Amino acid sequence: MVSRLVRSGRRGEVVPLRAPRHRVERRAVLLWAVRALAVPLVLGGALAAAHALWDAARPWTGPALAAVGVIGALYVAVMPSWRYAVHRWESTDEAVYATTGWFVREWRIAPLSRIQTVDTVRGPLEQALGLATLVVTTASSRGAIHISGLAPEVADEAAERLAHITRLTPGDAT
Repeated sequence: MVSRLVRSGRRGEVVPLRAPRHRVERRAVLLWAVRALAVPLVLGGALAAAHALWDAARPWTGPALAAVGVIGALYVAVMPSWRYAVHRWESTDEAVYATTGWFVREWRIAPLSRIQTVDTVRGPLEQALGLATLVVTTASSRGAIHISGLAPEVADEAAERLAHITRLTPGDAT
């Protein structure tokens, strides 16, 4: 159990820093895999075109193409599952908790008195996979907390709940 605490609001209420309880949807693995494919496909396509059309570049484009293929395949195979194992979230009556990342892990807590806006975002790929992102904007210089890979109804319910609770929470959200 983590014993660190975070001070919140004008009155200095204390919110315990702890691990979030909820996993994101399993479909998020596919979302992250498809997004991870973008860079190796574009880079590999450019290298393949250079390899096919430019004879002088073949000595270096061949090995570079092989490296992009191997590293890209490894990245797409490992990152989404590893990221799924790490990503957690939770919203309580005191705070929003989120753990994200895969190689570099980030653990964030947003006391409700610091929340300024709560939104749900669904890009085209998320819509196709039946997913949504919950965006909790705070008065932090670190920026908003993005919890991606949620079912749309879960994200909407969390946004409504957080908006309702923050309206009732004393504090200046700055």
